[in-house]
Amino acid sequence: MGVLLPHGDIDPASRSHLAILATELAGLGWVDGRNLRIEVHSTGGDLGRLPPVARDIVESRPDVILVRSTPASVALARQTRAIPIVFVVVSDPIGDGLVAGMARPGGNVTGFTNVEASLCGKWLELLREIVPGVARIAVMYGPSGGPGGGTFYLRLAHEAPSSIGVTIVPVPIWRAEEIGRGLDNVETGRAEALLVLPDATTTTLRATIFAEAARRKLPAVYAFGYFATEGGLASYGTEVDDQFRGAARYVHRILRGAKPGDLPVQAPVKFNLAINLRTAKALGLAISRSIVDRADEVIE
Repeated sequence: MGVLLPHGDIDPASRSHLAILATELAGLGWVDGRNLRIEVHSTGGDLGRLPPVARDIVESRPDVILVRSTPASVALARQTRAIPIVFVVVSDPIGDGLVAGMARPGGNVTGFTNVEASLCGKWLELLREIVPGVARIAVMYGPSGGPGGGTFYLRLAHEAPSSIGVTIVPVPIWRAEEIGRGLDNVETGRAEALLVLPDATTTTLRATIFAEAARRKLPAVYAFGYFATEGGLASYGTEVDDQFRGAARYVHRILRGAKPGDLPVQAPVKFNLAINLRTAKALGLAISRSIVDRADEVIE
């Protein structure tokens, strides 16, 4: 089995997800080094390396490939229409041309999405609850690492404020040094909070985003629970751990003879809220009791 992770195997979350994958596969009877060989590939966060790395994986002729993120999945799908591919953390598999449909993907690709239509509005609502009266929200995203070149979530963010009552200020980033400059430009526009959209770029650069947001005292909401665990203020979204567990089950079914085109793309059914009270204290924020009480995870 080939595995492609865009963030690198030195990334702590990636190491955790690989361990979950191996444990789940072992429980299904597939033990790395015994009846399965797992070969992990990464680009170390350099999305420009995805095409050659994807080509190397395909040329090694694995029986199945597991991949995380939209750009990595697209890079692999361009290299093969024969080898089964199971993706995780992909937001718009139809729009990005990975599958023909959710119920019957067709072709050689299937997997697990990390979004549903109202999620972007819920991120903005959470920011309004954390910062009552907030009117301008910076929205950070990576055009080269996000679904639809970054337009998928950005469109949802622009559509949501009509009912939520906030102004969206886009902050596109490609490299770490652009994060601070982007937020400085936003400060000129009086942004009072930050929404970080989920994509391969923001995930790779999350530590820098945490630091720059803290330096500017910007309350920020993220999409993955481990962002809050690692120092972000708050997160709301599906658990990536569960996506890797589900992907292991799909890998098992494919190795037993199932065709990926017959396995429906799975949408998330559970979303978790995490709050980091240490980060809130550092920002001088008092998180309301109603948020803390309904949080699935509170970091103190």
